[in-house]
Amino acid sequence: MSPSPALQEVDSLGSLEQRIEQAIELVARLRGEKEAALAQASEAKAEAQRLAGEVQSLQAERKQVRQRIEKLLGQIDQLSAT
Repeated sequence: MSPSPALQEVDSLGSLEQRIEQAIELVARLRGEKEAALAQASEAKAEAQRLAGEVQSLQAERKQVRQRIEKLLGQIDQLSAT
């Protein structure tokens, strides 16, 4: 004997309810993952900006060191010339 139409409707409704609950859980999980990914991206951007500043600072320091070395080499050349 096949299940009555009312029983089939209840089973279909229960199945639909279960799928909706799963969809809700999935959406909630995905929203959490999105928020975590956005926070991680923001942290990465801040770190990239910090590192860019550090690179700029190191380049300026390197330029100063190079100028000082060139000045010292010039003074050594002057000593050698006399």
